[in-house]
Amino acid sequence: MKLGEDVDLELLATRTSGLTGADLANLVNEAALMAARNNRQAILMADFEVAFERVLVGLEKRSRVLNPIERQTVAYHEVGHALVGALMTGRGKVEKISIVPRGVGALGYTLQMPDEDRFLMIEDEIRGQIATLLGGRAAESVVFGKVSTGASDDIQKATNLAEKAITLYGMSDTLGPIAFASNQSQFLEGDTNTRRAVSGNVSTEIDRLIKETIDGANSMAKAILEQNRELLESTTQILLDREVLEGESLRIILRQIQAPAGLADWLQSRKASV
Repeated sequence: MKLGEDVDLELLATRTSGLTGADLANLVNEAALMAARNNRQAILMADFEVAFERVLVGLEKRSRVLNPIERQTVAYHEVGHALVGALMTGRGKVEKISIVPRGVGALGYTLQMPDEDRFLMIEDEIRGQIATLLGGRAAESVVFGKVSTGASDDIQKATNLAEKAITLYGMSDTLGPIAFASNQSQFLEGDTNTRRAVSGNVSTEIDRLIKETIDGANSMAKAILEQNRELLESTTQILLDREVLEGESLRIILRQIQAPAGLADWLQSRKASV
């Protein structure tokens, strides 16, 4: 099977940055299967886009029926990720929001696609990524005044990233450029962050800095959503009606987001208050 004329290899390479060889093989196989199901002899870019979602998030699980409260919670959660993520740098553009369950446990998802190959992350980008991860939980808190269990994976990723910033990347004024963790690669399981043996005082300071980082990102995510509350509500209602938001309709929505006055200072200085 050959590639269609519309396949943009440069764009495809950018969007698959960071995928393993096995992921790339699965991507090509899934795209070929999509083309075959549609009786085509060539793989189109649309086949790769569908395949990318399947590899990244999993197969659609429309048999997984949520009750109205769960469905509404998931919708606010995903829109929260998207609105916060749209104001941050370094993670690519928000291209799709969905409340169609996929894979083993994804009840919805927000898809951010890189627009260039990246090999480094800057401090402000790490803070922005942590805020984006907490955007779903922040939306639940702003709207309902309470949170669900749906943010558990987001919290784990945000905490791991904050810990790496402090213990592995040396992004702390008080502890300085010292590695308090070792980055160990495990076969088939990716990188793990393992704390070195440190004194009780240092361990306490690391934990304090991680909490400070998470609290700051969570406060900023809430500030963004509170300032854009009407947009959060209207976008969530559209998502509940359509189940999927993407393309120009999503871009029009995201262009309406207003940044809080303290966002730029918070991104640039880890000491800035929200």
